Amino acid sequence: MGRKDQREAVLLRDMREALQRLNPDLPDAAYRDAERQLTEASASLSLLATNQEKYNLIRDGVLVTFRDDQGNLQKKRLGIIDFENPDQNRFIAVRELWIQGDIYRRRADIVGFVNGLPLIFIECKAIHRDLRRAVEENLNDYRDTIPHAFHHNAIVLIGNGDKGKLGSLGSKYAFFHEWKRLEETEAGVVDMETLLKGVCDKRNLLDLVENFILFDESSGKTVKIVGKNHQFLGVNRALQAVRDREARQGKLGVFWHTQGSGKSYSMVFFTRKVHRKLGGNFTFLVVTDRDDLDSQIYKTFAGCSVVKGKAEDHRATSGAHLRQMLADHKSHVFTLVQKFNKDVNPEEPWSGRDDIIVISDEAHRTQYGRLALNMRNALPKSSYVGFTGTPLFKSDEITRRVFGDYVSTYDFQRAVDDGATVPLFFDARGEKLGLAHTELNEKIAEVLEKLDEYDLDVNQRARLENDLQREYHVIAAQPRLERIADDFVWHYSTAWESGKAMLVCIDKVTCVRLYNLIIPRWQKRISELEAELRAITDEQEVVFRQRQITWMKETLTAVIVSEEQGEVAKFRNWELDIGPHRKLIKQGFSLPDGTSLDVESAFKRENHPFRVAIVCAMWLTGFDVPSLATLYLDKPLKAHTLMQAIARANRVNDGKNNGLIVDYCGILKNLRSALATFVGEGDSGRSGGDTGEDEPARSNEELLADLAETVEFVRHFLAERGASLETIISETGFARNAAIIAAKEAANESD
Repeated sequence: MGRKDQREAVLLRDMREALQRLNPDLPDAAYRDAERQLTEASASLSLLATNQEKYNLIRDGVLVTFRDDQGNLQKKRLGIIDFENPDQNRFIAVRELWIQGDIYRRRADIVGFVNGLPLIFIECKAIHRDLRRAVEENLNDYRDTIPHAFHHNAIVLIGNGDKGKLGSLGSKYAFFHEWKRLEETEAGVVDMETLLKGVCDKRNLLDLVENFILFDESSGKTVKIVGKNHQFLGVNRALQAVRDREARQGKLGVFWHTQGSGKSYSMVFFTRKVHRKLGGNFTFLVVTDRDDLDSQIYKTFAGCSVVKGKAEDHRATSGAHLRQMLADHKSHVFTLVQKFNKDVNPEEPWSGRDDIIVISDEAHRTQYGRLALNMRNALPKSSYVGFTGTPLFKSDEITRRVFGDYVSTYDFQRAVDDGATVPLFFDARGEKLGLAHTELNEKIAEVLEKLDEYDLDVNQRARLENDLQREYHVIAAQPRLERIADDFVWHYSTAWESGKAMLVCIDKVTCVRLYNLIIPRWQKRISELEAELRAITDEQEVVFRQRQITWMKETLTAVIVSEEQGEVAKFRNWELDIGPHRKLIKQGFSLPDGTSLDVESAFKRENHPFRVAIVCAMWLTGFDVPSLATLYLDKPLKAHTLMQAIARANRVNDGKNNGLIVDYCGILKNLRSALATFVGEGDSGRSGGDTGEDEPARSNEELLADLAETVEFVRHFLAERGASLETIISETGFARNAAIIAAKEAANESD
């Protein structure tokens, strides 16, 4: 391999040959400069920062300085990998590679080198061993003891000869993901063979390295992101649609990847790869219909360094500003569809460019009415792709007419099966407590949908709000809200170890009313637990209760609602004060060092005590909080809005097995109706409404029925082999131990 000693993690001979082969006829000084930049690392940088620095050199080339034959100083960017022609690179996989660190010496199971650079690190376990150990025991140790082995690392694979997963440098085990299919239409299989075929194919590997790795700083810390299987396949399908945009008449398709599966990152992968692989001066116009969603998407692009500079350089402040930015050929422009609020004469478009690609987020919400028509008249030669987390309605012909059919699909159940999201469970507490008003939900949800999503004038909004007067007073009745506050405090304080919570109310006023009801009840619950604590005699139970009480005292609750003109008077009419809530939303939480942390970042930080957000519309779309485990829903919603709301709880997080939807208003019927109207030519060719698309949220009753069926199966299984489940349950002491041993032997019995 050409290593001088075991301290070398880079195959220097292969690296030098690649530099000279891919960048011929340069002086030795140029190659030496490139070698130095690729191999040297600053002791002041963290391992992840070093990895990011080396990744940029690998992907974009090494900028070197040298003097030419005439003595003139020259600058040139040298490539170390030929991404276009995989066969022009040298691929080597080395088994049991010993690597010496500053103190410790470790043996890596398999290291994959490309042109001498260790891009793949594979940790192998015995076939009977849990893959989690590969991360928590081995990889964590390697990062501490031989960190230089990961300076150039692109991806980490773990496997046991049967199962396999893919992750990035620093990933916790929960964020390692499977690679189950080579084509989107395949049903998929979890095995190491498929992982290796999909990831270690030369062209696929270089595609992953070049186009599907991001370093996201939007959360305040750097996180390395490696594209998942569905993102890799979906983005490449969308890229092909761009190549075929003329034949497709600008209809690039609908990119439906279910909520929580990384849709914003897919957008980043897509735009970045189009710019890199197709060239030209493409402008991506990212269109949303809500300020908070526009802000969140922009922050993702900026955090991944895909857009740089000030926000106003990329975010339209008015229709005129938007028009100017399109004329300036900016790479990315972010706007609200409301910026197209002036009628556009089709004969006088804003731009005649054919290299503008409009990315419409949640496409189905923005294709109706005057704003969408103005946008299409303003940009008649643009191409359109719709990104959505929920599938289309069967009857949604307008969206199809604008975007075409699906270009990529990734549905609810597949995301759960793949581990891209966690399953959602459903607790119909409103029905149990007599708080649900299912007969009112349909009308309320329909009106709220119109108020939230359509371009209505003041008079239209007033008429709709007036139509809801009777139903609103039922939903927002004081006795009903008091019972919800009682139940919320009991339920969330009992499930205190599960994660953060979001409570969704019908409107802003009700958010503040519920807040005022919850806070004193929360304090009362703390007092009750402290009283119970004094009577507890079990030492372990005392420790548990003390932790629970401390957690409750630390927990912060906040109302998160958008600002509106005249809100002070509006809340005053209800004898409420919006001032303290608005101040917190604007100024954030104070930190011990005297600085402040905005409410959005605080809620996203798992260890921050801001654990309960009371909302009515904000944060219900495009807002990812992995530690959010429970959604308390008391707002009648329907269709796409309902699906987006419940998906707040389906993000993957370490130690999180599922999300829970607590339904106070009896929305389960609407959930099933929403699924029945969805259709999606997806994944394995099934369609959402007609071929048994599994529900994204399952009720307690269904889960208990599954459990009872499983228990009965175990009972019969053991009985057939001379063991007894009843004995394990009923006996104690040595008799119970004997029954457990008998059951274990029965389970281990060979067929």
